[in-house]
Amino acid sequence: MINHYPLWKYALILIVLGVGTLYALPNLFGEDPAVQVSASRASINDNLRDRMVGELANEEIEIKESEVSDRLLIRLHSEEDQLKALEVIENALDRQYVTALNLAPATPEWLTFIRALPMYLGLDLRGGVHFLMEVDLAGAVRQAEQSYAGDLRTLLRENKIRQRSILSRSSGGFVIRFQDADNRDRAYELIRARNPELEVTSTDAAEEPVLEVLLGEDARREIESFAVQQNITTLRNRVNELGVAEPVIQRQGGDRIVVQLPGVQDTVRAKEILGATATLEFRMVHEESAGSLASGELPGTGKRYEDRSGVPIILQRNVMLTGEYITDAASGIEQQTGSPAVFITLDGKGARLFSERTRDRIGQTMAVVYIEHKSFTEIVDGERVRQKEIVEEVINTAVIRDQLGKRFQITGLGNTEEARDLALLLRAGALAAPIDIIEERTVGPSLGQANIDQGFRSVVIGFLLVLVLMAIRYRVFGMVANLALTFNLVLVIALLSLLQATLTLPGIAGIVLTVGMAVDANVLIFERIREEIRNGNTPQASIHSGYEKAFSTIADANITTLIAAVLLFGFGTGPIKGFAITLSLGIITSMFTAIMFTRALINLIYGGRRLKTLSIGGQQGRIDGRPA
Repeated sequence: MINHYPLWKYALILIVLGVGTLYALPNLFGEDPAVQVSASRASINDNLRDRMVGELANEEIEIKESEVSDRLLIRLHSEEDQLKALEVIENALDRQYVTALNLAPATPEWLTFIRALPMYLGLDLRGGVHFLMEVDLAGAVRQAEQSYAGDLRTLLRENKIRQRSILSRSSGGFVIRFQDADNRDRAYELIRARNPELEVTSTDAAEEPVLEVLLGEDARREIESFAVQQNITTLRNRVNELGVAEPVIQRQGGDRIVVQLPGVQDTVRAKEILGATATLEFRMVHEESAGSLASGELPGTGKRYEDRSGVPIILQRNVMLTGEYITDAASGIEQQTGSPAVFITLDGKGARLFSERTRDRIGQTMAVVYIEHKSFTEIVDGERVRQKEIVEEVINTAVIRDQLGKRFQITGLGNTEEARDLALLLRAGALAAPIDIIEERTVGPSLGQANIDQGFRSVVIGFLLVLVLMAIRYRVFGMVANLALTFNLVLVIALLSLLQATLTLPGIAGIVLTVGMAVDANVLIFERIREEIRNGNTPQASIHSGYEKAFSTIADANITTLIAAVLLFGFGTGPIKGFAITLSLGIITSMFTAIMFTRALINLIYGGRRLKTLSIGGQQGRIDGRPA
């Protein structure tokens, strides 16, 4: 029997189709309007959930379900209840919690248990917010120049070189004025030796010896690149507070960052979180602070702070180091004591500064201060008013055991979770440069749903037209192709869900194109079978020859298209990638369904039988052939 499959091939096909159907199922259940609560330094637990559920019950707002993980998610029955619940929850919580509107997948628990999750929908389908942010690179360079100016002032003082003033220039860089040419010349040699990245020019201005100092071109480019990359890292961590699935955060050009948050409905809250600026400072604990706290009088060199527990502490006013010099921070375990620790890596300049400033402070206590500039919205006289506040808190204190340099560790932390949080703050807690939102675009859920409906209609209409055409032209073989086409769509959706890929409108276009390509393979096979029958071959031999001889043509066409899709994915961005992903997956699945699946069905229908005719279209719906 030439048209026969071994049992293992039928088993393989059934397994693939069964698994594909199972993992495509989650996309049928839709999403629930939800309010989520997250916190960077507060606890999310069952007590918080019970309190929020109680607050909503008092306002007669019925909830669908509540979940606690790293965030609190409260599902509601309607968007109207969602908006009411947000207002109630915001009024019940303080500002250390972050609340946001979102859409949560309504996938049943038994599917999520086997990691069967719906595919992500892009901004154009799900709705959400789009921000185009501009990084103030000039501000980043100015901050670096101010830091250099302070460092050089200290360097000259330590080497007993007298200078009158250090003044910034509006055109960039700064000018150091000296009392005489001898001090200027000594400073010139010292600065060039210690800071080769600076461009130093010795000159006389108004009969006064001066040094003009500029950042070198390489140093400037490095500062600008670091500012953009550090801001991207920081924004990613802040987006995690919103719990957004598949956010898009990427660089655009030299100084801009694109942020897309699918599913986020609260634009104001998103702007508050993304636009917050923060800095880190290392300060020494004031050694005479105990008496000052008791008397309430601060020493002239001290400044009062509080730790995260609200305990007051007095630190030195002079800043030892800021977080801009940190290139990496990782949590771990200190080998000698086995206690949690954070391992810090500084850049070259930061390492030199820290080494100099900790050399004479061994045995003293150092503190890490986290300073955040927050924006928030309050209801004042019935209107939403934007407010700003500065939060300064000591997140860690530790004793300096050795002179610190490029790499050092911070110990004295309570647990590994605290160490991990501190590493996160040190690594990406601060924006390296100010950012401005220069473009804001909101895609409402209704518009996103309209796009989904239109895209769905395009797939359905194209799909139905193909089904009708195939059934009319190829009869039984056409119905087999239609069944294969149906499973092809199921497998594409299942793969998108398994890969947790993001479906966009161009992605839907890729699926529509896949429908046409899948049918094209079957058309080639069926036309080859009809040609073999017209040449006088038996039906069984025609089926065998049709599949065998058409395979190379189908493979060549699909491989060349797959190469084009891979190139589109590699060199394209955004929507082009979405189109390339669905097209690539569709090519792979269509090769399976259009060849292996249809051949298996045809073998089941016609294999092992003595045939006089095949229902494959033609005159009077069939083409006659000699008996097998």
